[in-house]
Amino acid sequence: MIDVSERVPAGAAEIHESGIRVQHLSKTYAGGVEALRDVSFEVPSGETFGLLGPNGAGKTTAIGILTTTVRPTSGEVSVGGFDVALEPIAARAVSGILFQDSVLDAGLSGRANLQLHARLWRLPKDRSNRRIADLIDWMGLGEFVDRKTRSYSGGQRRRLEIARAVLGEPRVLFLDEPTVGLDPTIRHELWALVQDLRARQGMTLLLTTHYLDEAERLCDRIAIVHEGRIVAMDSPRALLDALGDEVLEVESVGVPAGVAKVLREGGVPADDALELGSLLTVPLRNGHGELATRLLRGSSLPVRSVAVRKPTLDDVYLRLTGASLGS
Repeated sequence: MIDVSERVPAGAAEIHESGIRVQHLSKTYAGGVEALRDVSFEVPSGETFGLLGPNGAGKTTAIGILTTTVRPTSGEVSVGGFDVALEPIAARAVSGILFQDSVLDAGLSGRANLQLHARLWRLPKDRSNRRIADLIDWMGLGEFVDRKTRSYSGGQRRRLEIARAVLGEPRVLFLDEPTVGLDPTIRHELWALVQDLRARQGMTLLLTTHYLDEAERLCDRIAIVHEGRIVAMDSPRALLDALGDEVLEVESVGVPAGVAKVLREGGVPADDALELGSLLTVPLRNGHGELATRLLRGSSLPVRSVAVRKPTLDDVYLRLTGASLGS
């Protein structure tokens, strides 16, 4: 049992900042597996920050360290102004987490799960009762909160888990792959809840995800993580703008150099072309998409298809790492 009341002085959280600070963080597991390599970032109070990368990139290890369940090999980490290594109980007291896997007791009702969590965190009974009632109303749990959670749908379970994570009114909330396995409709509903949560309570949010649309929708800034390192960090819009206005996709039969030559001779820059098998992608600016399409369709090259589309974060990731994020 985590006895927050005995370890954190009254008012201590209020005199600390409510953001996240990570400096030169590394984690090497037994056997020499480097999960994180010299990772640094700061999340100001009230910001939603995303760690974006595929499975195995190091995102969950980072969450484990930030929530004091994984010990770092080196580096400094603070949550809400508390050093997670020196003041782990205080750091936990000002934070909450929505785990990737369910931590609910399936044999208890939703209400009983919330009451149990309140007791574990030593919340005063009158305060916890008011908070639980507010969350049941806010999260739309009323129709099923008194049923055993084993009967819940995936979306209902996730709503209850969010309520559980914010029951103690944390300053910092961690969301570890919050919508994995949910259908698109439920995912969008939960996104709206997360945005409402931030607007209502001004929390600092840190989200891990490999969903591109989730990162774009929820995050003020994202850090793209590849093999334990941060390879880019900025707002989603800035990362996309740095790539270009459009992306040209050309599927051809073994002539990528010829495609690039046709484009350059026609006045379309193609130095940043990226070849992936039979597919060539070229970032474009200044409205060159229509000209590029016309040049290629009018050429004698064995081109199977030509398309112009808006860039995505997957394009950014591909350019930085040579691998796809996937979904």
